[in-house]
Amino acid sequence: MQTLSRRLRPVLAASLLMPLSLISPAAFAQQAGESKATPASNEDIFLYRGIGSSYVCNARAAGVEFPKAVGIAAATYAQILTGRHGGLVASAGTSKLTTKQLFAGAEFQIITGAIQYCPKEVPADVKAKVEEAVKKQQDSK
Repeated sequence: MQTLSRRLRPVLAASLLMPLSLISPAAFAQQAGESKATPASNEDIFLYRGIGSSYVCNARAAGVEFPKAVGIAAATYAQILTGRHGGLVASAGTSKLTTKQLFAGAEFQIITGAIQYCPKEVPADVKAKVEEAVKKQQDSK
């Protein structure tokens, strides 16, 4: 029985991933072009942050290097914001954010989420830089 499950595992994995391959960035962009994109709400951002942070935690637990895990998660996050919301984020007002801005924001949010959810998987130097950035942001208020 165990041999059968080993043989079926790749088939099951492929069938689970197939629907995801149909939702490519191009498909998101096409959807955004067909209808007026709505800005990402705070709830949307919280969801995307959680998904990205979870990805980083799981990737790190599987041995993926931190920069690579964060880069993939942030790129995916930025693609979703571009495709689904046309680069609009409610908290940023009515101006469309650039890909660079979306990526930077996604990266910061994902890393802060990873620090919250799986702190042992975040390198100490990254934690220190984030803490310093947060402190500067709080001091400027």
